[in-house]
Amino acid sequence: MRVLVTGAYGFIGAHIVAALVAAGHEVVCAVRGARVDSRFPGVAAVACDMARDLRSEDWLPRLERIDAVVNAAGILRESGTNTFAAIHERAPLALFLACQQRGIRRVIQVSALGDPADGEFVASKHRGDAALAALDLDWLVLRPSLVYSARGSYGGTSLLRALSVLPGAVPLPQGGGQRVQPVAAEDVGAVVAAALERPACTRQTIELVGPEVMSLRDYLAAWRRWLGFGRIRVWPVPLGWARLVAALGERFGDGPLCRTMMRMLERGNTGATDAPMRLRDELGIAPRTLLRALGEAPSQVQDRWHARLYFGLPLLRLLLALLWIVSGVVGLTATTEAVSALTTEGPLSGHAALLLARFTGGADLLLGVLCLLRWCPRLVLAAMLAMLAGYTLGIGLLWPAQWLAPFGGLAKNLPLLAALALLLVTEERR
Repeated sequence: MRVLVTGAYGFIGAHIVAALVAAGHEVVCAVRGARVDSRFPGVAAVACDMARDLRSEDWLPRLERIDAVVNAAGILRESGTNTFAAIHERAPLALFLACQQRGIRRVIQVSALGDPADGEFVASKHRGDAALAALDLDWLVLRPSLVYSARGSYGGTSLLRALSVLPGAVPLPQGGGQRVQPVAAEDVGAVVAAALERPACTRQTIELVGPEVMSLRDYLAAWRRWLGFGRIRVWPVPLGWARLVAALGERFGDGPLCRTMMRMLERGNTGATDAPMRLRDELGIAPRTLLRALGEAPSQVQDRWHARLYFGLPLLRLLLALLWIVSGVVGLTATTEAVSALTTEGPLSGHAALLLARFTGGADLLLGVLCLLRWCPRLVLAAMLAMLAGYTLGIGLLWPAQWLAPFGGLAKNLPLLAALALLLVTEERR
């Protein structure tokens, strides 16, 4: 089959693409900008924008010679034009209507397991499911639980991995008794591939869950052992505190820590008792247990790096942003006498040096604030790196004595250059 996959480069979408390619299907990835992902050499890509392609006419040209469609596009949080209504409802409906017009019968929708009361993420997904169910198509809705992979992570799975390796006690709401039913991303891909081979499995919603229900604490303990660390110790956090942290994460962060995730945990992200059996009967797939999936892919040192750096890199970014802000304030408020005392042996006059201090101070303050706000992070980090390299090279050549005085002040820029470079090369989210 020639299969169009939306959200193809996401965490779940990429595993679906890999499974379809392995099954011999010809995959077309519908992604923003038609960027060809080097992870999938030879796999075609077409441009789409789920935030803007809200009419069936937008999708009709992309469905030329397509036999089936898999919609794996989704967002956990809204940002700008990327709203739940657009990404989870209007754009998918436009795509499904275009399928109807093109005569493409088979449509598979990757939704989300949960209660609509948990938040708009789940509610909008389920409204999208209902819109698909109302159409005359051979549709199938899959609702995965907590999706993980031993070969990589993203979003909430990265957060949980990082929590599992925290030194000392791991803070968990009420001790981590919340129930989850995790399913491997590779098994999600296998289910989608199997669904394409079973056209009789149609017009139904299937909960895509693993074979075992486990507590959040046990889930983290399994990851901690897999990563090569000792026994997990848990610090039970009152539910009110955990909700407050989730609210702060939603207000000030851009990661998976939010109130929706907290509510889903509180309610328990599990399927019906017969969900694994139904999955096996309908599609012939029996997802693996967490321990089996982890046992089939031993952890590497890179996995431990990633888990430990998850919280360390944001802290490094925060400290560097504050350093730039303080440096900017000092440069903007420095007196003529203070600047002159530092430049007595340099080629610039006191007035010129003061103007330079004001200019660089303003630039430092602006970059520090933008870094703190994560505005165009790659651009800002590159600008910070370039300015610091310029400072170091310029001052080092014009005032060589600054390399050592006071206490090797200019030499301290060298580890800062390395820290900025580290943030820059680890900025990629996927």
